[in-house]
Amino acid sequence: MNAPSGLDLSSIPERIQSEVQRAIQRSIKGVEYIASSGPSLGATPKDVLHKRGTMNLYHYRPVADEIYRVPIVIVMATTNRGYILDLVPGQSFIEFLLKSGYDVYMLDWTAPTPEEKSLGIEDYVLDFIPDCVRRVQRDSGETDVSVIGYCFGGVLSLLYGAIFSDGPMKNLICFTTPVDFREMKLFSNFSDRRYFDVDRLVDSVGNVPPEMILTSFEMLRPASRAASQIQLWENIWNDEFVKSYRMFDRWATDTLPLAGEYFRQITKKLMWDNKLYNDTMEVGGRPVDLAKITVPFLHAVAEHDHIVPYDAAKPLVQKIGSTDKQEVILKGGHVSLVAGANAIKRLWPKLDSWLGERST
Repeated sequence: MNAPSGLDLSSIPERIQSEVQRAIQRSIKGVEYIASSGPSLGATPKDVLHKRGTMNLYHYRPVADEIYRVPIVIVMATTNRGYILDLVPGQSFIEFLLKSGYDVYMLDWTAPTPEEKSLGIEDYVLDFIPDCVRRVQRDSGETDVSVIGYCFGGVLSLLYGAIFSDGPMKNLICFTTPVDFREMKLFSNFSDRRYFDVDRLVDSVGNVPPEMILTSFEMLRPASRAASQIQLWENIWNDEFVKSYRMFDRWATDTLPLAGEYFRQITKKLMWDNKLYNDTMEVGGRPVDLAKITVPFLHAVAEHDHIVPYDAAKPLVQKIGSTDKQEVILKGGHVSLVAGANAIKRLWPKLDSWLGERST
């Protein structure tokens, strides 16, 4: 029997051998993947300036010969670890800021203990953040600070900036920060007040377990974990791919529990009543008016953010009272906006350009 026209049978043994070798290599690399722990993250040298309960204040050691006068205080979301901004050398936002001449501090979080289940929004906004700002002022010798808030750390930064509008905040930068919680579609659906008894949940379990939070994120893209694992298997022999996968997968699954009262307030005030968008928000009895934020303001949002959709973030710049305010829409997703190759090329240089001229 003759081979179909155009089919080179002589190449079949070579192709079979190539596939066998690839399968063997994949198996070897798979064993290595399981046996190893991956790269060390968050390794940029830093000092713990203060630690209290769930709060950690870090000061990263400056590396530039000259630094900008105004220090930076980064406020992380309470569900996520700060090392997403300090992955490995060459892919660390913190390292980039230090080399660019900034004095960098970070307000990071650990898991709240069962005794801390009563922590509320007021504890974070009226206590933790102001306390850290005062400590940064004393440590740096400067009165002014620039605040950078990532995701829900941006919400906390907005609340702080609006309440302490006459305070030491010189610049405010938010990354992927929601303000219209009606547009957080899936979160709105699973927390629908008709079906979701948040009081019963919090009163029963205290702090909200990380498994529930992680599952809510994965519900946004139900097939994403399976797809990413298939992609990992297909690229398991590519060391750079595996390194990147490990970094982001570790961070994505390293979710912190939420203090029960804090979760209750977020659900009722933001998800149900949308008070920040409706200008009816208050924290500890103090009204929140975003129009009182008049310092230079930058909001960076991701074009393909599935966690904080653009429609949820879009109204923010308009609500800020500053005349020096800007929204930047960049390619990428919720995480790739701030970390990884996409961020290195797009967000980091833009932030340096904007903040450098406002930090003297």
